[in-house]
Amino acid sequence: MSLKQTISINEFDGKSYQIRLVEGIEEKAVLTHYLHNYRNGVKKHYEKDAISTLKNFVEYKQIETEPSIVAEDALQQLLFEVENVPFPTPENYSFKFIDLFAGIGGFRLALQNVGGKCVFTSEWNNEAQKTYRENFGEVPFGDITKERNKNYIPEKFDVLCAGFPCQAFSIAGYQKGFADTRGTLFFDIEQIVEKHKPKVVFLENVKNLVSHDNGNTFKTIIETLEIKLGYKVFHKILNSATHANVPQNRERIFIVAFDPKQVKNFEKFEFPKEIKLTKTIHDILEKGKQDDIYYYKKDHQYYPELAKTMLSKDTVYQWRRVYARENKSNVCPTLTANMGSGGHNVPLIKDDFGIRKLTPKECFAFQGYPIEKYILPKLANSKLYMQAGNSVTTNLVERIANQIIKVL
Repeated sequence: MSLKQTISINEFDGKSYQIRLVEGIEEKAVLTHYLHNYRNGVKKHYEKDAISTLKNFVEYKQIETEPSIVAEDALQQLLFEVENVPFPTPENYSFKFIDLFAGIGGFRLALQNVGGKCVFTSEWNNEAQKTYRENFGEVPFGDITKERNKNYIPEKFDVLCAGFPCQAFSIAGYQKGFADTRGTLFFDIEQIVEKHKPKVVFLENVKNLVSHDNGNTFKTIIETLEIKLGYKVFHKILNSATHANVPQNRERIFIVAFDPKQVKNFEKFEFPKEIKLTKTIHDILEKGKQDDIYYYKKDHQYYPELAKTMLSKDTVYQWRRVYARENKSNVCPTLTANMGSGGHNVPLIKDDFGIRKLTPKECFAFQGYPIEKYILPKLANSKLYMQAGNSVTTNLVERIANQIIKVL
């Protein structure tokens, strides 16, 4: 027996259906996590709430047939929907990981490429959730500071990944030899690590985290991992241009921490070594004319200054309030989340058709995303720029992940 009508995860957002929701359950997240793990043992972790969600939705659709068969048919439709995506969860995997502050899936892409399976993900931003779902078929859980979302994390996994936001740490003194992280998002990572004891904690943040508050913030994080949680910590600032063969000048701090009780040879870990940059901006930039919206018109107030300064097609420029600055190293300057605010922070190039901003697609490519497969959903360009600027460089994360796997 088949359904009289098709169903889709998107329908869970319908206003009339929202009235039926049980407060506290993020239905799309629970259901897609269940479906993603349907062919392995992790599905049991999400099963109760997922089946309840499915039955609730089937009843809402008012399909007149036996509920058990309807639910099975609905399940098969939704299974196809979450599996028929550019980057489905791998059938064969060698370790499990969770993806916190997941953004658009840079960590997930990298760790799936080295044999990992994601068993839980969270990201509070609605637009980033949409991009994540388009590519991985899974809707992240929302606010990870909420206990109900933490409770959905499976008991056992190997690696915790987090490109966590750097909230200001207000250090309120020391407790048992380490600084207090309460009131920061790192505190939630700390809680999860303490409860689940993963073999590895893999973190990424802005370079300035190291010097923030005269180094006290970074010291707090390292002491918490080492003294309170008992992990062995490695950290290093790496640049996408020097360590990932990506032509973007992007320095980030990476922290890799091992539980010595579970990973006996943790001392063998090394961050990836510098590699030669063989790619240029022309390996990334789109060929041909782009949409008119990206080009500066000649009557634009900034055009005379841009035309005077931007003479080369082999470099990327940045607008700096009253002038355009050339990036002398012939790589893309650091992409930032500020690209999404007003558009003035988007790097600029000169091509055969004029002076223009980088497109969102190019920004994603400068972050290492395989743009021939990776889907950019229909969102405002400002949202896509922000997502690219907030992301990790996937190639660099993958190189570090490979080093972690060697030790595991």
